[in-house]
Amino acid sequence: MSEIQSDIRKTGMPKSVPYIIGSEIAERFSFYGLRSIMVTYMAVAFFNPTLNPALTAEADAKANEMSHLFVTLAYFMPIVGAIMADWFFGKYRVILFVSVLYTLGHFILSVSDNSYTLFSTGLVIIACCAGGIKSCVSANVGDQFDKSNEHLLSKVYGWFYMSINLGGTLAPLFIPLLKKYYGPEIAFGVPGILMALATLIFWLGRKKYVKAPPAGIKKENFFTISVYALIKLFSRKPGQKVWEAVGEKYSAKSIDGIQAVYRVLAVFAFTPIFWALWDQNLSEWVLQATRLDLTLIGGFTILPEQINFVNPLFLVLLIPVFTSFIYPFLEKRGIKVTPLRKIGGGLAVIGLAFIIIALLQEQIDAGGKPSVWWQILAYILLAASEIMVSVTCLEYAYTHSPKSMKSTMSALYLLGISAGNLLVGLINGNIVNKGFFSQFTGAKYYWMFIGILAVSFVLFLLIAKRLPEKSYIGVEESE
Repeated sequence: MSEIQSDIRKTGMPKSVPYIIGSEIAERFSFYGLRSIMVTYMAVAFFNPTLNPALTAEADAKANEMSHLFVTLAYFMPIVGAIMADWFFGKYRVILFVSVLYTLGHFILSVSDNSYTLFSTGLVIIACCAGGIKSCVSANVGDQFDKSNEHLLSKVYGWFYMSINLGGTLAPLFIPLLKKYYGPEIAFGVPGILMALATLIFWLGRKKYVKAPPAGIKKENFFTISVYALIKLFSRKPGQKVWEAVGEKYSAKSIDGIQAVYRVLAVFAFTPIFWALWDQNLSEWVLQATRLDLTLIGGFTILPEQINFVNPLFLVLLIPVFTSFIYPFLEKRGIKVTPLRKIGGGLAVIGLAFIIIALLQEQIDAGGKPSVWWQILAYILLAASEIMVSVTCLEYAYTHSPKSMKSTMSALYLLGISAGNLLVGLINGNIVNKGFFSQFTGAKYYWMFIGILAVSFVLFLLIAKRLPEKSYIGVEESE
């Protein structure tokens, strides 16, 4: 009887959905609220409290280094959180426990009182926790559905995506105002209150959730098979291929999944440079905005930390434009819009955005104060590039990997964001230490990244057309 009922098509949402969506809005508000003021606060409070013009470049580099290393850690931790949830504790326990620590990290920031050590401690805790729950929260959404209501899943993921961008749009508008009028203690404290609220909302839904139990350690996982393949590279029988040697121990299905991961990784290899450029909109671009004319219309001005609300706003606005108009228009003109072409287009568009930023910086370096409207144009292009690269990569990973490897691919994709930010963090650290990259300051800094992107773009064009593709859509997998 229960099996018959489970097959009946349900029209209502799971009762757990409002708790998940509400918690996500509050958590994203707390995270992006912190990021909106973090870099400008550190640049002055810790690295240039006397506002000495001679120290500006070094202070900016130190603040940028901290910001990018923060993101590096935040996007490395999802794979740790996924392992903890899937193998040992389950998603619910990981999300709840880590959310409490997350709130503690915000509290430490709010009471740091210009203590660099205390502030850094708070950032490390927040980065670990924000990343630790990232992979669990989105997967927890899917756990709430079964065959009877899976037709509602895409709608709920749409709400979930909107909740992320709602928090990302509202936080930069309000938190910088709190910093200006009430000080950093309040500005860093309010995101902590929102994270506490997110934790409370999630806890209130504890009796509504479908809680998938941990599956334990899987012996045939990506890492163990990859290590075994590496060993067999040097110890296989004469004339034997590596994967044939691996097949003596592991199943053909598992090996096919691992090979799919490596095919997708050949595409993902170009995403770290994209994210190295993209994430500068929340650090370097914000510092640049402090030197722009921030007048919008009719004498109305904004704070430099508020400018990055443009990205999530236009991200939401442009997604239907691309999916309903631009892509169909190109298809009708005989231009096949493949995932790889979308990614290539996104790399080109973010290059255009950075050219605008570099030209703006040249004017600033010459003593000018250009209009913030040029930076807004760069943010719009940035949003367009994100749609072409980020959304497409997630789709590509889903369609080109078997079910058993989809979670692994999501985690590896996030590691690309971590790697890109690590690159920028190390470059800024080198600038602080008067190393090789110290010659690339001002506009030269942005032109350097444009050059790195150009080289990556050429390599992408050469490699993309040679990549083998295998789609797993519609392919049934036996358990």
